[in-house]
Amino acid sequence: MATDYDVVILGGGTGGYVAAIRASQLGLKTAIVEKDKLGGTCLHKGCIPSKSLLRSAEVFRQSKDADQYGIECSDVRINFSKVLERKDAVVERLHKGVIGLMQQGKIDVYEGFGRLLGPSIFSPTAGTISVEYIDGRENDILIPKNVLIATGSKPRELPHLKVDGELILNSDQALEMTELPSSIIIVGGGVIGVEWASMLADFGVEVKIIEYADRIVPLEDLDISKEITRCLKKKGISIVTSANILPDTIVKTDQVQFEVEDNKGTTIHIADKILVSVGRKPNTEQIGLENTDILLNEQGFVETNSNYQTKEGHIYAIGDVIGGMQLAHVASHEGMVAVDHIAGQDPYPINYLNIPTCIYSHPEVASVGLTEQQAIEQGYSIKKGKISFKAIGKALVYGETDGFVKVISDSVTDDLLGVHMIGPHVTDMISEAGLAKVLDATPWEIGQTIHPHPSLSEAIGEAALIVEGRKIHG
Repeated sequence: MATDYDVVILGGGTGGYVAAIRASQLGLKTAIVEKDKLGGTCLHKGCIPSKSLLRSAEVFRQSKDADQYGIECSDVRINFSKVLERKDAVVERLHKGVIGLMQQGKIDVYEGFGRLLGPSIFSPTAGTISVEYIDGRENDILIPKNVLIATGSKPRELPHLKVDGELILNSDQALEMTELPSSIIIVGGGVIGVEWASMLADFGVEVKIIEYADRIVPLEDLDISKEITRCLKKKGISIVTSANILPDTIVKTDQVQFEVEDNKGTTIHIADKILVSVGRKPNTEQIGLENTDILLNEQGFVETNSNYQTKEGHIYAIGDVIGGMQLAHVASHEGMVAVDHIAGQDPYPINYLNIPTCIYSHPEVASVGLTEQQAIEQGYSIKKGKISFKAIGKALVYGETDGFVKVISDSVTDDLLGVHMIGPHVTDMISEAGLAKVLDATPWEIGQTIHPHPSLSEAIGEAALIVEGRKIHG
């Protein structure tokens, strides 16, 4: 059966379903094709389940440390099956919510695998979609005026560390562990690797990070990288940087063993589990791109313009499949821009320097704009302010004084260039800095904003005052 639509979206993840809601709001007849569950990686295999586990790890850590707050707890233990039950309950509740949003918006959902067709009897241009079903049902044919590709990404693999779902895991498979290992090696010290390291260490697992670059979270400001390294080591996490795993040394028994070469020589590493966390690659296979004129870049991501149109002007692409900032909130906004363009609106282009990024480890990390190193490389003359949470009353009350807030501005124009935070609840605090970037605020304006006392957000105002040479508590 063939059905006409204004927009068909391939992929029902965060970017896809948000785009569908926006299209519905604009009066476009809309459908989503999703081979798995609505909500995609973020809801089922990434953001939400991992943050639920991180929250349980946080509660466990705080319970063990309760005596410093005058609370006596004895025999604090982990019931990991209940941890998993809570995680699954959170995911299921949100999944039902997404289904309800689709029904509310009268958005048709096809639970199958969508494949782009070339010019055919259905349409003289590429973009007709064949929906294939694993139960053998006859394919549905969707004939859209516009297509939005939002197929997301999957964990990238290493050729010499093939995941097997038992001893060597990717981040999807790690979420399926039914019991905690006693030891784990995390290969990759980026965002996902650091979050898992922090979480598992708080659960009492012996953790080691192996990172190829010369520092963990290498895309963050250097000061952030140094501080998160210090904090993770304080938890007992071992970190090896500038590290190269020697493929011929990998041995699997009931554990995994291999040798690592770094600046200090060669060392042997053994653990119950290996978590491979070395980035993600786009889901572009078998979706019919070869039937179109769509181009891929050297890294395999779909090429688009600022409105997210591919070389086929009626076919758009957003989210992880186009690379860039592979974040759920980025995909959502890219989806809304693309749909607005489809509907003939004049969408405001996304400025990626104004988008906050977060790491939900302990301590948390959040950033927006340029790092100090990037600003200098781009020729800016900078001035900066940095304040430790040790100087912030609310942080002392919380018992969380590790970390700082750092504000960077242009010394010539006073424009805000970047804000970088590490410490308690900074993933919530970063939105103020994001708004300041959008409004092109200066540190003087941030410093003039009266922050409530006592609050963690005082650190933002204090760091901004330091930029202006008006240090109070720093």
